[in-house]
Amino acid sequence: MPDRSPARVEITGEGPVLIHGPVELVMPDGVRIRSERAVTALCTCRRSRRYPMCDTSHRRCARNRRKESE
Repeated sequence: MPDRSPARVEITGEGPVLIHGPVELVMPDGVRIRSERAVTALCTCRRSRRYPMCDTSHRRCARNRRKESE
């Protein structure tokens, strides 16, 4: 019998959205992406080269902003 517990989605604020547990993403063009990982990180800044998956590109941008404001 499949596990019916709800997926947990974590909004991190300055980084990706974290989805805990397996997930299937449906893209605007209908392509489906399945992730069986324990935690899947979804990009919210659109800088990821692996969009919609996060590749931590937001970290480089945040560092650059900090340097400019100093």
